[in-house]
Amino acid sequence: MKAAHAARYALVTLALIWPGAERTMARPLTYRLPVESAVLKKAPGNGYINTSAMCAACHSVDYISAQPRSKGRDFWSTEVNKMIKVYGAPIPERDKESIIDYLARSY
Repeated sequence: MKAAHAARYALVTLALIWPGAERTMARPLTYRLPVESAVLKKAPGNGYINTSAMCAACHSVDYISAQPRSKGRDFWSTEVNKMIKVYGAPIPERDKESIIDYLARSY
């Protein structure tokens, strides 16, 4: 009797949840990224290379170029540290200073 009760319960449960299942099931999404409308300012050294590889991998260059001008090294240090600590940017400690220096000089 227990097996029959369990089977009936399973069928009732399935009947209750199935009609909405297609709305809650995961399915792949397809989307197109907008065309990049900004490029990093070229500069000698590792800062440009590291910024290109590590910062632009997560967000567009527009985000960098849209920041307030001439804020200086303290501003960019705060921004880079925020990206690492708050957003989990995978920037190695050894590359952080070169990125901050590059951004402070170039933007």
